[in-house]
Amino acid sequence: MGRPRKFDEHDVLVAVRRQFNETGYHGTSVEDLSRVTGLSKGSLYSAFGDKDSLFRRIFEEYCENSDRSAAARVDGPEDQALDRLRAWLTAPEGCPDRRGCLLAKTTAELAWEDERIAARSLAAYETLHESCRLLVEQAQRAGQVDPAADSGALGGLILATHRGLEALLKAGVDTETLNRIADAAIDGITLKPTRASA
Repeated sequence: MGRPRKFDEHDVLVAVRRQFNETGYHGTSVEDLSRVTGLSKGSLYSAFGDKDSLFRRIFEEYCENSDRSAAARVDGPEDQALDRLRAWLTAPEGCPDRRGCLLAKTTAELAWEDERIAARSLAAYETLHESCRLLVEQAQRAGQVDPAADSGALGGLILATHRGLEALLKAGVDTETLNRIADAAIDGITLKPTRASA
């Protein structure tokens, strides 16, 4: 009978995800993972497998959380759909996390060389795109977006804006500027009220 584990698995996975997010897959060694978790290499291998297995677990869980968040944004009153999109694009005030999203970093680093990572990244982005499309359609039904507009294209525009804003955030662009861009993106697809003719 093996010895009981003397560590909190959740805490270990959080530390591992933070390390991979900071230094990437190739830039992270098993020694780095051992250091941030406080576990020996043997304990890490015994509990989670090798570095590749651990990374794939972390990445899959991250993508699953992204999928759930995307689905949750679709829920809500249709006349507040644009508000939910705006909130998704808005950068937090104060001291934002400039490490960025693990999905974006992993796609850039590994998708070109790993078909499984590429497929999972694409699926996650397709889920994000679909949630944006559905939110645009809600806003169209609420009379806030031109009903004749291509909801898929507008959803893609919102997703591309989100990805671009994240890159700018990592580069150090201030949140006030980022949020003005976010507002411009949402305001740009919002129908302007027409003045009644005199």
